[in-house]
Amino acid sequence: MARTKKEIIKLLLNQELDQDDEEILVDMLADKTIVVDVDKQADMAESFGDRVADTITAMAGSWAFIITFIVVIIIWMGINVYFLKEDSFDPYPFILLNLILSCVAAFQAPIIMMSQNRQGEKDRLRGHNDYRVDLKSELILEDLHEKMEKILKTQKELIKQINELKNIDVETEDNNKKI
Repeated sequence: MARTKKEIIKLLLNQELDQDDEEILVDMLADKTIVVDVDKQADMAESFGDRVADTITAMAGSWAFIITFIVVIIIWMGINVYFLKEDSFDPYPFILLNLILSCVAAFQAPIIMMSQNRQGEKDRLRGHNDYRVDLKSELILEDLHEKMEKILKTQKELIKQINELKNIDVETEDNNKKI
């Protein structure tokens, strides 16, 4: 009885496959590519907002951004404390600077989380893809192992038969010499 791939996989997971089902499954898996390029698939589904989020995340998570941000803050404080002194646009407690930093953090955090969520989804797809590839490899290797066992068994039988034939030939030669 011909079974569907779904039925065969259920049987495989329950380890209830018979020899015919195993051969059908191995043939199906060997003939079909199951690997998916997760990055290519994700890039095709990527929106403009996704690309912006990834760019901002890559930039905001770099040492160049952190160092630049520290330099800008130091310059901001220096201008307001040392150069403008009395006429500074943001005097000592730096309320305007705090407001700007809070706004940057308020926008940056959700953008980074969006990018991280997309990366997490890619990782889940990669894990699923790896599982499928591993399952296919395991089934094919198991099939190859069984075939190697059959070859070795056949080879031992042939060697045994050859040795028996050699013994018969030696006995026949001995008998011919006696006659």
